Amino acid sequence: MYECLMKKINTTINPSVFFTSTLIIVSLLVISIYSPQVVNKFFSSAQESITTNGSWFYVLTVGIILGFVIYLSMSRFGSIKLGPDHATPDYKLSTWISMLFAAGMGIGLMFFGVAEPIMHYLSPPTADKGSLEAIKEAMKITFFHWGLHAWAIYAIVALILAYFCYRHQLPLTLRSALHPIIGDRIYGWPGHLVDIFAVVGTVFGVATSLGLGATQVNAGLNYLFSIDISQSNQLVIMLVITAMASISVATGLDKGIKILSEINMLLAIALLLFIFILGPTVFLLKAYVQNIGGYLSDIVSNTFNLFAYEKKNWIGGWTIFYWGWWLAWAPFVGLFIARISKGRTIREFVFGVMIVPTAFTLLWMTIFGNAAIYQVVELGIDKLAVMINQNSAVGLFVFLESFPWSSALTALSLLMIVIFFVTSCDSGAMVIDMLCSNGRSDTPLWQRLFWAICVGVVAGVLTLIGGLDALQTMTIASALPFSIVLLLACFGLIKALRIESAKRDSLQINTVPTNYNDDADNWQEKLDNILATPNKKNVDIFIKTRVNKAFEKIIEQYQVNDIKAEISTVATGIVLTVFHGDEQDFIYGVHKKQHTQPDFNAEENNDNESYYRAEVHLSEGGQDYDIMDWSETAVINDIIDQYQKHMHFLHLLRE
Repeated sequence: MYECLMKKINTTINPSVFFTSTLIIVSLLVISIYSPQVVNKFFSSAQESITTNGSWFYVLTVGIILGFVIYLSMSRFGSIKLGPDHATPDYKLSTWISMLFAAGMGIGLMFFGVAEPIMHYLSPPTADKGSLEAIKEAMKITFFHWGLHAWAIYAIVALILAYFCYRHQLPLTLRSALHPIIGDRIYGWPGHLVDIFAVVGTVFGVATSLGLGATQVNAGLNYLFSIDISQSNQLVIMLVITAMASISVATGLDKGIKILSEINMLLAIALLLFIFILGPTVFLLKAYVQNIGGYLSDIVSNTFNLFAYEKKNWIGGWTIFYWGWWLAWAPFVGLFIARISKGRTIREFVFGVMIVPTAFTLLWMTIFGNAAIYQVVELGIDKLAVMINQNSAVGLFVFLESFPWSSALTALSLLMIVIFFVTSCDSGAMVIDMLCSNGRSDTPLWQRLFWAICVGVVAGVLTLIGGLDALQTMTIASALPFSIVLLLACFGLIKALRIESAKRDSLQINTVPTNYNDDADNWQEKLDNILATPNKKNVDIFIKTRVNKAFEKIIEQYQVNDIKAEISTVATGIVLTVFHGDEQDFIYGVHKKQHTQPDFNAEENNDNESYYRAEVHLSEGGQDYDIMDWSETAVINDIIDQYQKHMHFLHLLRE
């Protein structure tokens, strides 16, 4: 009985990752419970050491990543799809952006949208406190921390994972990023260690966010309903959020996370519009345009600014903290973005992940941040600055006090915060489950629920013992080794993309024109076949007879030349594979594909609104041309044409 149960479990999980990660998480939790001071001291010392000695590396790494992502989007690699050539996106653009935004940093905007600009205004790194320059600098710094750099980190991790998973059929886990460097050893302990690192980092990162966020929800409930701000109330909030996340996890990605993300995006836009209309509207429009100009004009100097000459410690508490936090969250957010991004080109992916969320994020920071500074400077509401200094979690709610319908706006904000936490928790559980299941998403419900509950338990326990600060420090410190792995993965990606480019170049070479039929002058038959709209049965017969015979004849010729080749049957057609040892194999498949009837032929086919084509697929996906009713000789000639291009591709790789 036990052996049968373990065998069933092992079919859905990677035991090396699942059990080892669980053991490490439990061990760290036990150590934190019994020696919280020791743990806090250790990780605080580690973070201080990294800030003092490694800040240059963080800054350089993030600068390289931003430049690399921009280069990929503008290069010849931008048209490569994250998936087969015939793939289409799984989600429409608005749904896709809502989902990646909710998982990426939606909750951070709620927490820091008001608080950070005020804190920078009160303690600017270079400007005089309370001056006009302090206001400008506060917004520039906020834009810098929440702009392109953060999304570039998420984008590169997601891009690497999506490319190797959907284009090269590797597991959708962090280990696949190292395949160009260590090859098939990703399936051994080197790969297990990378995934274990990602699991532990994601559990503690999401748990930290959940624990800190519960304080903000508690502050909002205190404002609305006079509920005490206490540890017990925060634990109840975590319990409710974990329960809601578990329900969302149980409903799946296409229902729970998708629906919640779309709802929250609409709520975020509604809240943004309320503040924009009820606040200093014209001033906010001017500020947004000017803030973007200031941000873009200083982006290069700020990217590499370490305050080396000023001898300031400011950067460690802010920029390095943010870079470390974004890097620490990148395995989780990156894998989630990769999961929802199949079928998009690299250029479309970079635009969607970086430009659109960044523009919305900066608009949010302007409307909330500039409006908050306006309250302090122009309206003299000093209470806002005082309260943020004391407890940044209440900043948003104090800010909303000066607006009409403040109670309704606060309630709306609370609802958004809760939904953001639920989407972070359930998407985190989904990502962790995939990491522990070799990238599979069709896992049993208990596995996803296990990790959702695990995140809630870790957050609750550490809140009780006051270990969240130590955990946050540990998460930031873990970004250092991950940044090294990420740079190696970038090298691996560019190496793979160059091979991909060589393959594309090889497909562009001119070959001997393929004769459509044995009789080159039979143009009437050619035209009839082009205009034909065959049904499924016709295409099935064509593939099983004429195409199959062409495959058998060409295999005989390969065998004469001592080259191994085989025919395999798939659900939609048949595939010819020619094996090339250590080099890439040649794959030529013919698949039936359904299409909508063209308008000119619709009246003659009222009883059937679709027709089928026999389309050619190579290793990189569908080539979008139809060979239905080609002669056996024509099919053989097309295979030879494509094989010639493949051999040229292998020749380019050997140079």
